[in-house]
Amino acid sequence: MVEEFKVTPWEVEGVVDYDKLIKHFGTSPLTEDLLEKTAELTKSELPIFFRRKFFFSHRDYDLILKDYEEGRGFFLYTGRGPSGPMHIGHIIPFFATKWLQEKFGVNLYIQITDDEKFLFKENLTFDDTKRWAYDNILDIIAVGFDPDKTFIFQNSEFTKIYEMAIPIAKKINFSMAKAVFGFTEQSKIGMIFFPAIQIAPTFFERKRCLIPAAIDQDPYWRLQRDFAESLGYYKTAALHSKFVPSLTSLSGKMSASKPETAIYLTDSPEDVEKKVWKFTLTGGRPTLKEQREKGGEPEKCVVFKWLEIFFEEDDKKLKERYYACKNGELTCGECKRYLISKIQEFLKEHQRRRKKAEKLVEKFKYTGKLAQEMWNEAIPEPLKRS
Repeated sequence: MVEEFKVTPWEVEGVVDYDKLIKHFGTSPLTEDLLEKTAELTKSELPIFFRRKFFFSHRDYDLILKDYEEGRGFFLYTGRGPSGPMHIGHIIPFFATKWLQEKFGVNLYIQITDDEKFLFKENLTFDDTKRWAYDNILDIIAVGFDPDKTFIFQNSEFTKIYEMAIPIAKKINFSMAKAVFGFTEQSKIGMIFFPAIQIAPTFFERKRCLIPAAIDQDPYWRLQRDFAESLGYYKTAALHSKFVPSLTSLSGKMSASKPETAIYLTDSPEDVEKKVWKFTLTGGRPTLKEQREKGGEPEKCVVFKWLEIFFEEDDKKLKERYYACKNGELTCGECKRYLISKIQEFLKEHQRRRKKAEKLVEKFKYTGKLAQEMWNEAIPEPLKRS
């Protein structure tokens, strides 16, 4: 909690001041030097997620780059809590993760926390979260991960995760968990144990782990870093993203439980058009005359923010659009039409790949190279001895 806004693994409220959040969480800014080093090591132009600072903060990303440069390597881990359909805000960090996997050639583990969502969401049954898990996995596979280097697992199925969580849970007392997550005497015991489950994949390999995810998940990694070395492993590293704002406001983040705030990955072209026209906050003036005279305010506009984060790849075009808005040369209607076309184009291709993903689920979960290794591999010795 920071005054004026709130960020926890389960709630994000208010207009987030990311500079304050860095200080509050004790993370480090993602600097130009680190971005330049990333471009140098990958021999690639950086994607917009990094160029435009959607990923803005980190823990030990400098050590990740050093490990890679010196031949020790690293691995990736991220996840998804299946409580409903995925939307644009959910999928963007997965595209950043795909870029990292592709450019560094590393393994990736994706945890689907169907258990967590059942424990933390009063309105969901366990069958609900399992059903949403399958639905969400299709969207994740559609991003285009390497099936030989990616293992997607549901906690309720991959029960080895519990075996790995036991020695982790022994390192965390209630006082620690309460301080980090704010648990109370009314918190369910499953909720209190869950952090050990979410931390477990950071120990899947004897290399440093890098977690690309929204910064609201950082409390789990702070806890892991307190005891990882005592178990014979590295402290996990992390890359933190900002939140994608809802259609209706620049504060908080998009919510799957509020259809008017979000574009779902399964929305039709008609859905997209209706939502953007009806609900999207703009930085326009009350009248067209004022817009032409005073110009718009793109810094207050969700349309511009969505283009900046994901839907306008071309830096030059984005800059031109910014100044055209500021100078009153663009109307909000023109910008909305442009964003609608961009979203519709993206979803058409995503939904095509999503349909193909139905035939790939087994490979990512059970029969692929990395999946087979994880199902057959013994519990790592350092955890066994703990």
